[in-house]
Amino acid sequence: MKNPIVQTLVLAAAVLTGTAGRAQAASYRVTNLPTLGGTTARGNSINDRGWIAGYSTLAGNQSRHAALWLRGSIFDLGTLGGPNSSVVWPVKSNTGRISGIAQTSTPDPLGEDWSCSAFFTGPAATGFTCLGFVWENGAMRALPTLGGNNGFATGTNDLGQTVGWAENAVHDPTCVPPQVLQFRPVVWGPGKHQIHELPPLPGDTSGAATAINDRGQVVGISGTCDQAVGRLTAAHAVLWDHGHPADLGNLGGGWWNTPMALNERGDVAGFASLPGNDPDNPVLHAFLWTRQGGIQDLGVLPGDAFSEALGINEWRQVVGLSCDSANNCRAFLWQNGVMKDLNTLAAPGYTGTLTSAQDINDLGVITGRAFDPVSAF
Repeated sequence: MKNPIVQTLVLAAAVLTGTAGRAQAASYRVTNLPTLGGTTARGNSINDRGWIAGYSTLAGNQSRHAALWLRGSIFDLGTLGGPNSSVVWPVKSNTGRISGIAQTSTPDPLGEDWSCSAFFTGPAATGFTCLGFVWENGAMRALPTLGGNNGFATGTNDLGQTVGWAENAVHDPTCVPPQVLQFRPVVWGPGKHQIHELPPLPGDTSGAATAINDRGQVVGISGTCDQAVGRLTAAHAVLWDHGHPADLGNLGGGWWNTPMALNERGDVAGFASLPGNDPDNPVLHAFLWTRQGGIQDLGVLPGDAFSEALGINEWRQVVGLSCDSANNCRAFLWQNGVMKDLNTLAAPGYTGTLTSAQDINDLGVITGRAFDPVSAF
């Protein structure tokens, strides 16, 4: 019986500077990276040192473990005692820190699904408390909450600060069961036990921080508690500049307005819903926000229905995925006003399909996922 393999990939290309100082990508050499024994893996983060982080399934089960790829080898980062962990967001730190989410062995006392459930699979995707983690010097440590049971870590900067969101002890009536507790955007660090809450926009009850740069800027979402996964929790896309929140605007929709990545210039990449969408079945478009131009719809690849921008670098190159109505997706690179299918930029001889581009570093190296037609028996 033949089984398709879905593998983590690295797209390596020179970044050429044009006469106007803008980056242009050459042909990309594609390298598939190993798994932890399972059939699925994805790179979600790549820094300027070439550290790739994400997750891989294990041999014989559906559990995901946070993974680090260095010089072509894969390392299991472990968990906090539970079955699953993952590096979900572009981390960006070049100082040896990796941030993500991990289940503990403690059953969730309130029976919440929590935000982590959207990023795990199988029967163990829920049931355990889940916390944000920082991995450094070969060890994973849990990050504190605001008095609640769960947390979630996303990006980390070179100053030792990590962002994400954490539950407090407030039973919020805007939560949709099984979610019970309110949660707020937070910054952990630089001290190991430090946690600082960021304010949501006025009138909102919950929110999340998704990326941080070295200039004291943080991006994320603000809204109601809802399901603790997108939707009305992401009523607003937000930039906190030294702790002060500002609404980044939207593409006409009132939910799923989600910044994913932030560069040192303060440019923001993410995705947002279009006008008239059903919040449970939204049509999303990738966006780029800049201080000069505001929020810009990046559109979709020809023939596609929706897109998401997931990573950005200092050259204002944006990567993500673009999908048709049947959810067949292609990795894209957007630069200089043009979105390109990365499959058309792959060097000759590569036989896989590049389905998502999750992050891009300042050298123009991209990590993501490819469908590999090579089969295992």
